[in-house]
Amino acid sequence: MIKVENLCRNFGEIKAVKNISFNIEKGDILGFIGPNGAGKSTTMRMVTGYLTPSSGSIEINGKTLVDNESVCKENIGYLPESAPMYGDMTVLSFLKFCCEIRGISGNEKRKAVEKVLDDCFLHGVKHQLINTLSKGYRQRTCFAQSILHDPPILILDEPTDGLDPNQKYEIRKIIRNFGKDKAIILSTHILEEVESLCTRVILIAQGEKKADESLEEFKKRNTSLADTFRELTTGKKLEEESSTKSDSKEEPKEEAIVDEEQKNE
Repeated sequence: MIKVENLCRNFGEIKAVKNISFNIEKGDILGFIGPNGAGKSTTMRMVTGYLTPSSGSIEINGKTLVDNESVCKENIGYLPESAPMYGDMTVLSFLKFCCEIRGISGNEKRKAVEKVLDDCFLHGVKHQLINTLSKGYRQRTCFAQSILHDPPILILDEPTDGLDPNQKYEIRKIIRNFGKDKAIILSTHILEEVESLCTRVILIAQGEKKADESLEEFKKRNTSLADTFRELTTGKKLEEESSTKSDSKEEPKEEAIVDEEQKNE
C-alpha cells in the first residue's frame, strides 16, 4: 500500500530525513518511533503530501505521489500532531464541514458522519461545541475526520500525546479496531503504545533509520523496549552507560575526601 524509497528532506543545511525506505501493507500497524527531533513528523508530512521530499520517492497503492497527488491523498486519512480545529463549531457541524471539503454530499455525507460518530463513540457529544470538549473527545473528533472517506491508509502523528490513561485506552481501542482492515502508520515516542498496538517497528534517530522489524524481533533485542530505544538512539550499550555513570559517581567522593582533609588541617 505504501512504498517509500530513499526519502530525504533538507531544511537549508539541516538534513532532517536521510535516505529512509520502508513498505507497509494492509493489516500492518507500523510504529514509527524515535526521540523528539528525529524526523518522524517530517517523514509523515512527506508521505501525506504536505511536504515535498528533497529526494526519494513515495508510492501509494502503486501510484507515485508526485505525479498523482490528488488520487494518492484520497487513499489517506491523516491525523496530524496537535491538529487544528474550529472551536465554535459543534462536533456534528465540523464533521459535516469536513465531508463537504472532501466532496462527500447528500445521503453519502449523512452515512459517513453517522458511521464515524459510531466508530469513535461521539454520539453523546455531537451537539457540543468543540472548544468545550475534553482533550480526549477533541482527539476522537480529529480521528473521526481522518476516516470520514473510509481510506485504506491511516497516518497518525502522536494520536494519544497528552491524554490521560483512560483517554489513551479509548483512542487505542479505536485504532486497534481499524488496524484489521487498513494499513496504519503510528508515529509516537510512547513505547507503551508501540507494545500495545503495533505489529512492526521502525526506529529513526537524527533522521536515519536504525531499525525496521517486527515487534517481536524488536522486543528480543533487549530486556525492555526502553533499553533497546536508548541503545539505538544514543549509540551506547547499556554496559558502557552504566560504566560512565559509575565513574562520574566516584569523582565527587574523591573531592569530598580532599575537602575534609583541608578542613582538618
